[in-house]
Formats: sequence, structure tokens, C-alpha cells
Amino acid sequence: MAAALGTTGAGAAPAARIDHLVTSGTFSLDGGTWDVDNNVWLVGDDTEVIVIDAAHDADAIAAAVGERALRAIVCTHAHNDHIDAAPALAEMTGAPILLHPEDLPLWKMTHPDRAPDGELADGDTVSVAGAELRVLHTPGHAPGAVCLYAPALGTVFTGDTLFQGGPGATGRSFSDHPTIVASIKQRLLTLPPETVVRTGHGDSTTVGAEVPNV
Repeated sequence: MAAALGTTGAGAAPAARIDHLVTSGTFSLDGGTWDVDNNVWLVGDDTEVIVIDAAHDADAIAAAVGERALRAIVCTHAHNDHIDAAPALAEMTGAPILLHPEDLPLWKMTHPDRAPDGELADGDTVSVAGAELRVLHTPGHAPGAVCLYAPALGTVFTGDTLFQGGPGATGRSFSDHPTIVASIKQRLLTLPPETVVRTGHGDSTTVGAEVPNV
């Protein structure tokens, strides 16, 4: 179910703002299931928006989108807790689901009969409401994990790659600790230290605050 919908201003230019929704459900992999709360991020203005990680509750996410045009459902990776509501939300809104192709094996575990609509690649740009979000391929937590860097908004959406306190988990299938550390050092810690890190679970942090934790 949904909780905690809030808004943070993004400045005068671009007009995009960041909305935050927390949804609750389960994460399942390697025979285990755990209760989780997920951050769902919406980037846009009063007319158009994208959703980053459609987790658990398509109705709650659609309500947060409201009357705005949903331009894309962007998946930071394909663990089930980040994508379980994506097909239903796409059906409700007509928005395409975008995923890095290296995460297709994980995607098919949750949605074997429904493929994503488009691919994300390192260096791609997702544009909405005058803001540009650059795709950074950051494997380690999952092979196709990506982060989305929005320099004009001073933020990076890291999914489960980087959290307050350090790297995401790498103890399960399809993950690798040296790989995630390399991704973070090469792709995230090189961003301006004041960049706000908006994560897939839990509280936000900054790039500079996480340097000692990696």
C-alpha cells in the first residue's frame, strides 16, 4: 500500500520537480521473500512526468501521476520489488517501460509474458519537463542496473546501487561486490559532491557523504 507522498522543488529552471512516493510489498529472489518499502520517484511538471521504479502499487502511482502525461516508466533494475507494478501502470497510462537489456533475465522471473517496451543504454538521455536525466550503467547489484543523473536538478537516482551508508547488496544471484564498488567509484563518486542521491529504499544522501562508505 502507499504512504508518504511529498514534493521537493527543483528550482526555476528547468520547471521539473521531484515527487516522492513510498510503496510497500515484498522482494523475492533465491527462494527467499522479504517485506520491503520502496521509493518511487516522479520527475516532471504539471503536464508531463516520468516514473522511476514502479514498485508494488500501480493505483497509488497512477494517483500520484494524476492528469499528467506519463512519458515513461524507467526501471533502475529488474528485481521484482522495483518492477512488479510496471506492466499494470503501463496498461493504465500507455507509457512505455524502459529497462537495460542485461537485466532481462531478472525481468522474466517476474513478468515472463510481458517484455519491456524499450532499452536503456549507458549515455542515453531521458527528457521530461525541460530536465534531462542521463543514464549511467552501474552494474553490480544487478547486471543491468542503471542510475539516472539529472545535473540541472542536482540529483542522481541510484536505485539499489548506492544508499545512505554505502553500496547496495551483492549477496544474491546476478550480483557482484567488486563490480558494484567499481561502478560507484567510476560513475557516481565522480559526480559533484553536493549531488543529492535519491535511493531505491530509505533516506536520501549526497555523493560527498558516501565517499568514505565505499
